[in-house]
Amino acid sequence: MTSTGRYPRDVLASGWQREGRPTSADLVLEVGLVVEDATSGFCGAVLRWERGLVVLEDRHGKQRSFPLGAGFWYDGCPVVLKAPPRARSVPTRTASGSVVRPAGRAKTALASRIYVEGRHDAELVEKIWGDDLRHVGVVVEYLGGIDDLTGIVADFAPGEGRRLGVLVDHLVPGSKESRIADRVRSGAGRGHVLVLGHPYVDIWQAVKPARLGLAGWPEVPRTVEWKDGICAALGLPHRDQADLAAAWKMILDQVRSWDDLERPLLTVVEQLIDFVTEDHH
Repeated sequence: MTSTGRYPRDVLASGWQREGRPTSADLVLEVGLVVEDATSGFCGAVLRWERGLVVLEDRHGKQRSFPLGAGFWYDGCPVVLKAPPRARSVPTRTASGSVVRPAGRAKTALASRIYVEGRHDAELVEKIWGDDLRHVGVVVEYLGGIDDLTGIVADFAPGEGRRLGVLVDHLVPGSKESRIADRVRSGAGRGHVLVLGHPYVDIWQAVKPARLGLAGWPEVPRTVEWKDGICAALGLPHRDQADLAAAWKMILDQVRSWDDLERPLLTVVEQLIDFVTEDHH
């Protein structure tokens, strides 16, 4: 097809729609660099960047965090924000703070177990305590809820050399979770089962809010699903389970070590690990 006066080029040729559009260039982050988020229009100087997020501060002192990548403007041009490369180093401690031990033969899994409520709990425990748990041969499994915890414990049949530790979300006096935990504690397997919990509505809340550039976790009305409310407050999509999974991945990516978690969670997980390995010390 030849060009006509009406169409200065072949409109059927590939790529003509993109001609003339600005392309995004990579921009390596520096403290003090002023950039604008294209979606919200928020413009500010780079304060810091950590684990996939950049924190910007505008001229009024307001701070907001954004995922690194495309979607920013710098000096009138679209850019893709990149964190500077980090020098590789050999870790001397695990994420939980334990000293890294020399590599050895894989441990045979103990009969004892740690159960946690959900997938997100299991992923967080694995990220921080995974090396320690593998060293002692303890397996962590997630339950998908604890409504039938009494039956789950009975099926596990705890006993000598077969201990069970359970980590429960939102274990506070008067809650449904506390009533379930009390039934388990008074049931079969006493002395070989330990149910502990943290006070947070969800395991997300056990991550220090400062890791997300927040002064505190947003308050969510009781009429709103907690995770939906958190996503809305953070400006993240929450239409379905896939959105919530993506939000959790973003949060989990900010967690580097035990120091990024709240003390109540650290305490109970360490207690559970000690409990289920007590027969094997």
